Amino acid sequence: MKVYEINYSNTNTYLIEGTKGKLLFDTGWAGTFPAFCRFIGNLGFTLQSIDYVMISHFHPDHMGIVQEIAELGPRIIVMETQKEFIHSADIIFAKEAKYNFTPIVDSKIIIVKHSESRKFLKEIGIDGEIMHTPGHSEDSVSLWLDDGTIFVGDLNPLYELELHKGTAIEESWEKLLTRRPKIVYYGHARKAEISGSSLKSEQKSAASVKHAQSDTYALVMTIMGYIDKGISLERIQKKTGADSTFIEDVTRMYLTHKDVGVQGILDRIEIKGR
Repeated sequence: MKVYEINYSNTNTYLIEGTKGKLLFDTGWAGTFPAFCRFIGNLGFTLQSIDYVMISHFHPDHMGIVQEIAELGPRIIVMETQKEFIHSADIIFAKEAKYNFTPIVDSKIIIVKHSESRKFLKEIGIDGEIMHTPGHSEDSVSLWLDDGTIFVGDLNPLYELELHKGTAIEESWEKLLTRRPKIVYYGHARKAEISGSSLKSEQKSAASVKHAQSDTYALVMTIMGYIDKGISLERIQKKTGADSTFIEDVTRMYLTHKDVGVQGILDRIEIKGR
């Protein structure tokens, strides 16, 4: 089994290659389909070689091009706990006609029960299961692989747990941690390694990174503005000159925390750096 990180937009997308097929985990915002196709092509794959695509939760930055992908072959997998949320982002895209969003065709999806997810994954040569992990949203699910790898979408990172004591976020993480995960793949952050009860991130704390701009508050506001315009992380880095890790942190926190402000983002970065 092999994992390919497809970082072509503000949302991390993953292609899991099993012994009998391929599963795509999440997509990007509407309008990113050409960039996605180029990335897949550069990996040496075609969309027709992907068997299934699943969405961690049906927010616009995770399901924006799923139907465009499905029209070229891959089947859309929807978990039983996600059925009523499939079209929750349609109204958002309806207000943003410039993205040319294609809604999901209900007759083309496959509904999978959580109790049958292991059997489903086994059919494409992947040992694991799909778990309901609410917190960021009620329809959030995580993909667990038996080798200790998990894909959690926008489930808040472990370093933020002190902010979410007694919530569904903590409950979902407790459920995942009982399985002793080794590697975590996030929707808006770099993958991280877990050793015992501690988190070993592959990146240094963004709070400790020095930036050319002395006004960090203004820098965060600028980055948020670029995110709203759909500008890629690479272009944001070129425009601002800010450290790429800092930009990734701001992007993830802005996209995964509803109504978060600049100070809220800075506070969370500080917590991460403890």
